[in-house]
Amino acid sequence: MSPDGCSCANSYYDRGRRRVPEGPVGFSLVKILLLDTGREWGGGTNSLLELLKRIDRDRFDITVLFYEDVRKGDGPSFGTVVGSLGFPFLLKERRRIPGWAKAVKEVARVAVGWSPSLRARAVFAVDSRWRIRADADAIAQVLREGRFDLLYMNNQPSTNLEGILAAAACGVPSLQHARSFGSLNPAEVGIVNRHLGRMICVSEGLRRAYAAQGVDPGRMMVVNNGIDPSARPCRPGREVRAEMGIAQDAVVIGTVGSLMRRKHVDLLIQALARTAGKAGGGITGLIVGAGPERSTLEAEARRLGMGGSCVFAGFQEEPLSFLDAMDIVALTSESEGLPRVLLEAMLLSKPVVAMKVTGCEDLVVDGETGLLVPFGDKGKLDDALGRLAADAAERDRMGRKGRERVLSEYTIEKYVRGVEEVFQEMPPR
Repeated sequence: MSPDGCSCANSYYDRGRRRVPEGPVGFSLVKILLLDTGREWGGGTNSLLELLKRIDRDRFDITVLFYEDVRKGDGPSFGTVVGSLGFPFLLKERRRIPGWAKAVKEVARVAVGWSPSLRARAVFAVDSRWRIRADADAIAQVLREGRFDLLYMNNQPSTNLEGILAAAACGVPSLQHARSFGSLNPAEVGIVNRHLGRMICVSEGLRRAYAAQGVDPGRMMVVNNGIDPSARPCRPGREVRAEMGIAQDAVVIGTVGSLMRRKHVDLLIQALARTAGKAGGGITGLIVGAGPERSTLEAEARRLGMGGSCVFAGFQEEPLSFLDAMDIVALTSESEGLPRVLLEAMLLSKPVVAMKVTGCEDLVVDGETGLLVPFGDKGKLDDALGRLAADAAERDRMGRKGRERVLSEYTIEKYVRGVEEVFQEMPPR
């Protein structure tokens, strides 16, 4: 354990003090500290891992710093995977707010509960004083001791404020890779606009959403998420259907993702019940993923009489095979960055139905590669699912168009090259 509370999965401090070699002609080797403060392994974690697998190591020397060594289901932890790729991995203990400060936060929530903006400011003030500043000091120490040239942060600004402040204190350029949308209060917008060097947004819609909150458009650029065009299911969808007890001739409507409130899988389950009722049967739901909402969602499926025709497959290490078992892939989230599950579905020539929200509307061409529905509009969601469930030719047509779009616009090569270009163009320390 180092003095700043970081444990080292690899020999970071010896490596951090060595002389940095020159890279290829025309480039110097850029030392990057990659910070992720997330608590779970999600789509953004997968996209980050794909970047690390392909990054040009002759130009970029990366050390990874996480708050938690997250796991992908029952598989290996992220630190283990990163270590196997040859990257140093550090763990930083998350700063814990004192009990009395937590009590102050709760009092503030109640006292100004009538004003969401005042409540957010009060809570942020406590977090800033008792967590963010302390974490920033610890991260700054890592940056100084490792003599890093760049701090690269994964996730979204409101969860990386300590990193932004740490880099500013050290005079190190900072780069935020915003993979999802997060509401920012005025104080957070001020920190971003004063101290953040650049921000990569994974879709044009996400860039617009942050600009609408007051983030300086001049420091944002778009690098779309990407997917490996050669990715294939490990086993055919018909085997998954047989394993899950799903009839081969059923129309399977499903989704893949974390079962959390923001994903609103309850809207999909309710729509499945209505669609199945109108179709007179023959429709099966397939829900792939784990999370805090699972038991509630299972209870909702039983309440709606879908207990036998809505299958919960839990977390799956290899989701492509489960997507291959679906005829229609649906995503009912209230917000996204650029959803990886839709990229994967479209790569497999699956038509998609998604809410018309940031990220989804960038990726899905309504009526061509899938159907977009205003968030929360149950009638239009029913219509979209019913339309595709009843028309196999339409499903095939949209699926083919979706695959063509992914192969043209959203390849992993474009994604990695775009991020590398931003790394290289960041202002020097």
